[in-house]
This record gives sequence, C-alpha cells and structure tokens, in this order.
Amino acid sequence: MSAAIEYRHLRSLTARELVRALLRDGLILVHQKGSHQRFRHPDGRRVSVALHHPGDTYPVKTLKTIIEEQARWTESDLKRLGLLK
Repeated sequence: MSAAIEYRHLRSLTARELVRALLRDGLILVHQKGSHQRFRHPDGRRVSVALHHPGDTYPVKTLKTIIEEQARWTESDLKRLGLLK
C-alpha cells in the first residue's frame, strides 16, 4: 500500500490541515493533553496528533505512520479529503 501513495505531494501538510482532514473523515476529538490530541472514528480507528506548532509541517516519516497505521487512509482517501491532487 505505501508504494501507491505519493508522499512527495504531502511534504507541506501542516497539523491544522491534518486535523481538518481527520474531522472531514468522521473522526472526533476524544482527548487532549497538552499539545497532543487524540481522535477516534466509530469504526475503531484512533489517531494521535501533536500540535506543537500547528502551522509547521510534519516530516514524511511521521505522516506515513499517521496515514497508513493510524488513520488507515488509502490514496483514494487522501484525494477525497483534498490532501492529494
């Protein structure tokens, strides 16, 4: 699955943009402690996001973990959520 997603297009994804995409996908904020927010989806998916600097971009490795392992998004999900062109 990771080979199908073009992560080079996501290099400029900020924490704010990621949180907006999570909310559009149906995840809800269930817990916050400091700058870390935890989101949960009714289907059981859980995503943790660090908002140290909401306007800063995430490293590609961090995005890959959030997208593939936590949110379990596919390339079509990323396009639907407006994260890929």
